Amino acid sequence: MKEYVRILIVEDEAMMRNLLLKILESEGYKVTLASSAAEALDKLEHEKYDLLLSDVKMPGMNGFELLEKVKSRWSDMAVIVMTGYGEAYTIKDALMKGADEYLSKPFKSHEVSLIVERAYWRLLSARNSSEKSTQPIATT
Repeated sequence: MKEYVRILIVEDEAMMRNLLLKILESEGYKVTLASSAAEALDKLEHEKYDLLLSDVKMPGMNGFELLEKVKSRWSDMAVIVMTGYGEAYTIKDALMKGADEYLSKPFKSHEVSLIVERAYWRLLSARNSSEKSTQPIATT
């Protein structure tokens, strides 16, 4: 099932991007990389993704701005934000802006896998609930 889950990773640091790629591909996910929020938005215009994993602190558009744009345009996409220890941005801010999950840096590889899986299952559950609510109720 994981091979059908499309994840877009947005991280300006190449080493961190590649680490996340390695972790999630080893779990069987289909992963695409973007080095900036602008690049991510371009990719989102041309491809469908189930989940976005974005750093908060990036040059240009930060992860919170990207989160707001993604949630306003692709509301059914799960978004996980990554924050570094000691950053001014808080987890509470991320969740209030619509993030589905958060990941604190530094992290362990199993934490990444767990958080991605949890976000995906929550998204899948929400999609299934909305499909059921839009189906007509049978009458006798």
